[in-house]
Amino acid sequence: METENRHEEYQYLDLIKNIIKIGEPRNDRTGTGTLSIFSPGQLRFSLRDNRLPLLTTKRVFFLGIVEELLWFIRGETDVRKLHEKNIYFWDQNLHFSARYTNCSDNYDNHGVDQLENIINQIKRDPFSRRIILSAWNPVDTKKMVLPPCHIMAQFYVHCDKSISCHMYQRSCDMRLGLPFNICSYAILTHMLAHVTVHTSNEPIISMGDAHIYKNHIEGLREQIQREPRKFPTILFNRKKENLKDFLFEDFVLTDYNPHKSIKLEMSA
Repeated sequence: METENRHEEYQYLDLIKNIIKIGEPRNDRTGTGTLSIFSPGQLRFSLRDNRLPLLTTKRVFFLGIVEELLWFIRGETDVRKLHEKNIYFWDQNLHFSARYTNCSDNYDNHGVDQLENIINQIKRDPFSRRIILSAWNPVDTKKMVLPPCHIMAQFYVHCDKSISCHMYQRSCDMRLGLPFNICSYAILTHMLAHVTVHTSNEPIISMGDAHIYKNHIEGLREQIQREPRKFPTILFNRKKENLKDFLFEDFVLTDYNPHKSIKLEMSA
């Protein structure tokens, strides 16, 4: 949680500094090479008062985060649906033979509507220890172009009817992936709170292999010199009963004033 004088974004920036300082050099599937540490601890962000942990030390692609999340919620696997929104960041991870299909990170797991089950549990059995979202299916990993990076989330309903989310991420691209994932699960928590008439508490991120691609180091050195600014807030402009009914136009982001973008290539 954020202390009185220290911005929550420093959790992310401090981790970047530590990986650059002590990370192990490792080969990876892209051939780029990384600096990596394993299980560096948790990142926690407050969602109280509609806050949204959207990083401010660089501009983050909010449209892409929301449309990707809605794509996941609908159980989509066809990246052409994202192309219709001018979103192409998945394309670099697609093999030519499967260029229009991404089988990873699908919230609809073999006909089981996990999110609907989560909503029902929050409403009917809020103290359950089984409010789980799982994206990792060992039977299907060999069929996937890229297996899910964020593989599990558990939701916790506090006594004050606020909701927290604890997400485990097996593989964390610190520069490009993790800022998206932090914000995405924060938004999902806000959405679940909205449709179940709860409030939002915090997203908690646990990481396995936390790494920086070597071609991202210089850009990150620039970013960690910047001072974080106030996080924005998020509201919904109409009441929704179902997660699948949300559209990008329903999300109202206010007071997002980040530093300028730092252009870096995705390693694929």
